[in-house]
Order: sequence, then C-alpha cells, then structure tokens
Amino acid sequence: MNKVNIVCMKWGDKFPVKYVNRLFSMVSRHLSIPFRFVCFTENNIGIRNEIEIQDLPELDLPSGLPERGWRKLTVFKQGFGGLSGSTLFLDLDIVVVGNLDEFFTYSGDFLIAHDKKNPKKIEGNSSIFRFEIGQYPEILSYFEQNPELIKSEVRHEQAYLSREIHQQDKLRYWPDEWVPSFKYRCCPSWIKSWFQAPSIPKGAKVILFHGLPNPPEAITGHSGKWYRHIQPSPWIKKYWKI
Repeated sequence: MNKVNIVCMKWGDKFPVKYVNRLFSMVSRHLSIPFRFVCFTENNIGIRNEIEIQDLPELDLPSGLPERGWRKLTVFKQGFGGLSGSTLFLDLDIVVVGNLDEFFTYSGDFLIAHDKKNPKKIEGNSSIFRFEIGQYPEILSYFEQNPELIKSEVRHEQAYLSREIHQQDKLRYWPDEWVPSFKYRCCPSWIKSWFQAPSIPKGAKVILFHGLPNPPEAITGHSGKWYRHIQPSPWIKKYWKI
C-alpha cells in the first residue's frame, strides 16, 4: 500500500505541545502502513523532530466569529501542504487504543465518526475523518465566501462539513464501535458512575474526547462539570504516552 498521510493541527494554547508528540507516538505504535505525519501549526517549539511541521494555513474569519474548528476546513485547499493521496485527519485530544490500518482500507470516499451527542442527525464528529487530498475544494471556498450565512445556519465546522458532504451523497461513517465517545460510551450511566470506572468498549480503536473532560482530566477522574461524576481512568496512561 502507498504511503498514507496523517495530519493534525495545533493553534493557540488550548492544547500543550505534548498532545502533538503523544499523538505521533500513538499513531506510530498502531499503524503498520507507511505514513507521513504532518502537524500544521504556528508554533513548533517542543514538537519532536520526527514530525513534519508546516505552517498553519490562513483562514480569514470575520471579527467576532467563534473559531469552533473552522480552521479544519483548510484541509480542502487545493495543493494542501503539498500532500497527495489518502489522508486521515486526527484531533489532538483523541486516544488511540487499537490498530489504525482499517481506517485506510474501509470503503468510502469520505468517512467520519457519527456524532453520538446527536445520533438522529447526520452530523459527524470531525475528531477523525478520511478524505483524498484535492477533493471537495468547494467546501472551503463556499465557506470563505459566505461565513456569516453559514454561521447563521450551523453552529460549527463539523455540522457544515457533514451537511455539504451529505448533499453530495458521499457522507459515510466509521463503524460506531471503532470510535466511541469517552463521555457517552466509555463512562457508565449516572448512578453507575459512582461505583464503576470508565472502560474501553469492545472493538474500540480510537476514543474521542469532546468538550470536557480531556485525557488528563479523565485519567484523574475530573469530569470538568460539577454535575457529572466519573471515576479515574488510569488505563488511559497506557495508551496516551510518548
């Protein structure tokens, strides 16, 4: 199989550099296919030498428009990063717990996790999605031409992306068991959460973290919300490491 691309983005100070380095380590341990790992960022200080660094693509957002991940849409630029071929975008705050090879062999033009916060909607969770470099440039160009309109129609980038791909009948989802949400699939229900710790669901390959907690909080059992209790998940340290 030809070399594949793994890309991530880091901007601002939401995630420390250790998230990039640990993501690279997790991919290296769980992907047997030759790969090119590229981090697009405006600050490469502390990023390990094995990681290819490229400048974060420019995206002009109207003043006052919350970021909400819109910058991810720049992966659809023509000639993005000088890359070509099959590409897997990964958020920095995922935890890889299983083999990643099938994310490149699973059938479909565009694949994304199904957002389990709203399972009855078509919306995907863009923590992990696969596409071919050079496909769907119109998704970015339409957003750049109509940001205020799109903002009035959808809340964030993954809703817009899912809608546009769905309209082309190209939207496909990863098997649910591959990409469980930590919050909704790993954590026990409200009452059980006081007596039972979160665990890895059967068949999981990549655990998705959205909102709170992030991996460090999940390890220590801090949910980030006063009304949500979780037990510590020390097993995350086995996977989320250099």
